[in-house]
Amino acid sequence: MNYVAPRWLPGGNLQTIWPALYARRVVDDLPLYRRERWTAPDTDFIDVDWLKAHRPVAVAGPGSQPAPPESTLMVLFHGLEGSSGSHYSQAFADFARHQGMAFAVPHFRGCSGELNLGPRAYHSGDHAEIGWVLQRFRELHAGPIVAVGVSLGGNALLRWAQEMGASAGSVVSAVAAISSPIDLAAGGHAIGQGFNRLVYTRMFLNTMKPKALRKLKQHPGLFDREAMLQARDLYDFDNVFTAPVHGFKNTEDYWSRASAKPHLQQIKIPALVVNARNDPFVPAWCLPTQREVGSHVTLWQPAHGGHVGFAQGRFPGHVRPLPEVVGGWLQQHTGSTAGRSHG
Repeated sequence: MNYVAPRWLPGGNLQTIWPALYARRVVDDLPLYRRERWTAPDTDFIDVDWLKAHRPVAVAGPGSQPAPPESTLMVLFHGLEGSSGSHYSQAFADFARHQGMAFAVPHFRGCSGELNLGPRAYHSGDHAEIGWVLQRFRELHAGPIVAVGVSLGGNALLRWAQEMGASAGSVVSAVAAISSPIDLAAGGHAIGQGFNRLVYTRMFLNTMKPKALRKLKQHPGLFDREAMLQARDLYDFDNVFTAPVHGFKNTEDYWSRASAKPHLQQIKIPALVVNARNDPFVPAWCLPTQREVGSHVTLWQPAHGGHVGFAQGRFPGHVRPLPEVVGGWLQQHTGSTAGRSHG
């Protein structure tokens, strides 16, 4: 990936913040979604947003326009506190729409606008959740499936591919992880310092802590309320909530066991891992080299791009280069003609 940032957009922080807030996301109109609620194996639920133009023929209902059976389905797993409305989700949906692909965003628990029922949320190593979601898509869709994970969602997607090994190929044709903190300890410490702590950490905790406290009302005794109120960074939050609630001893145990980087050689399907070297959340020094990953893994590590940024063009810029390049790479591995431009 030969990304070059425009002159008017210098530095990793600006390349992160500006695309998320102001850069153009789509060519025409913003994508419209149709929501579907799935019951999880533990009887909780997740909400899946389908791009309205296309749904698998197996679940197409009145008034919907099903994608052809041979079309490619792109599934996008969003990042921390993301959704189908995130700038990258809309950009990928627009790409899929123009390529004649089906597209869906399954929301991690608590991210669809409604608090989930069970005594849990989501985390960076949630490969079991990724697994049942992708298997459900496989049962519904006749054509090829590709999966994209952004930031947290990308690390979890890679962990799924690592756990599945060669059998992952029976579910998806290829996967891509974008701006993912595949070394969670390095990313966690980076986001807890300096400008990152003042801006990004505060932004995340402003939504994560209230959600956690609402979860505590649902399930009294789930965690220490006073410790949560005192949490000042993601390390503290993970120590109080994410780690113990999801079966980890503490933050260090969570970050160690959930990180995808140590297991990249176990991936046996085509996998693309994209990380800008000036990403404020993912230090360049922690990124793997090609020698450290398996032959199925392709690394793209451009010098610029920020965290899920990669805006291009004249001011105010647009974020279509990312889905075009990543989507094009994924299409090469579907083994079908689905996804070719419909005009």
